[in-house]
Amino acid sequence: MAIKVHQIVVLGKKLGIRITFHSLVAILTAILVVTAIYFTQEGREWSHEKTILDESLSKCDMFSGKWVFDNESYPLYKEQECKFMSDQLACEKFGRKDLSYQNWRWKPHHCDLPRFNATILLEKLRNKRLVFVGDSLNRGQWVSMVCLVESSIPSSLKSMQTIANGSLTIFKAKEYNATIEFYWAPLLVESNSDDPVNHRVPDRIVRVQAIEKHAKYWTDVDVLVFNTYLWWRRHAMNVLWGSFGDPNGVYKKVRMVRVYEMALRTWSDWLEVHINRNKTQLFFVSMSPTHQRANEWGGTKGENCYKERDQIIEEGYSGNGSVPKMMQVVENVLQDLKTRGLKVEMLNITQLSEYRKEGHPSIYRKQWEPLTEEEISNPKTYADCIHWCLPGVPDTWNELLYAYVFSR
Repeated sequence: MAIKVHQIVVLGKKLGIRITFHSLVAILTAILVVTAIYFTQEGREWSHEKTILDESLSKCDMFSGKWVFDNESYPLYKEQECKFMSDQLACEKFGRKDLSYQNWRWKPHHCDLPRFNATILLEKLRNKRLVFVGDSLNRGQWVSMVCLVESSIPSSLKSMQTIANGSLTIFKAKEYNATIEFYWAPLLVESNSDDPVNHRVPDRIVRVQAIEKHAKYWTDVDVLVFNTYLWWRRHAMNVLWGSFGDPNGVYKKVRMVRVYEMALRTWSDWLEVHINRNKTQLFFVSMSPTHQRANEWGGTKGENCYKERDQIIEEGYSGNGSVPKMMQVVENVLQDLKTRGLKVEMLNITQLSEYRKEGHPSIYRKQWEPLTEEEISNPKTYADCIHWCLPGVPDTWNELLYAYVFSR
């Protein structure tokens, strides 16, 4: 009888182990099934969203529309929660109380922009580089993009570093082996304003035929986003044929539109020769408008964006801060590239940004130098009506960029 009891006990233990094993197999199978269903559904959703997006891009002008107030969905991130926010753009941090500039959504007339999804974008950028190249406005768009994605990444899986004497700043999402970078080249070609910190010079000089110094950092990049405009806005610029410091260099004053075209031709020639058409997506961001003369939108002469709280509602409004001849140069250069088999997508952010006179930092930003008594007594004299508060207008520029990157 003792033997039978022992056999029953052993059998019970074996049976328990078998039941436990089968339960574990069942649980793992269930997990795999649920996971497969989840990713299948998610893949279908991505595919469905991509189909809708492709139709929108082909049938709808996403740059023609209006701003819609939406304080439920916007802002897409919080200023104080973005670890890499720039003090130049952190308007709330530096005292701005009216935060409604954060709550506006761009609505194209005949379609909708896709909702920005950081995870989807990072997946599209897995093992890739997204590089913004240009001036401080493009840097603002880069900061916006970093803020849009970084909240979805654990602290231990993201990093920021600066190389190339401060010209190249790299945000890395380690889990995806993806980087979102900014390279300082305000004129795209070589100039005496190429230092990322000490670039304010009384007499700007540009080498319109020299670009390799900068371009070596863009070679073989997967997504390139260029801009250059604001730094060209002067009646004429000194052009140097030769090297800086060369006593035999030839200098000549060239008028604004012509020298701009010369530089863009050098840029486009470099792209034609060096870009891998099967790999790299190319974008050019159009002019970012300024709001430095209130009389242009019906305000008081002598005023600017200081104290502005409302948008411009006149459809098609265009201020003197935007120069159509410069925009035409860009369009001509991009069209010429297209005929040579290289497509550069224009992110035409000019018109949608024209309406947003209240979206600038104004006086609500870090001041790099002590204010004078005159400035303190008359704040509009130091109001920044060029750059944009974040969260704000550049987030929409990135939603447009996201639409094109996601559609590929």
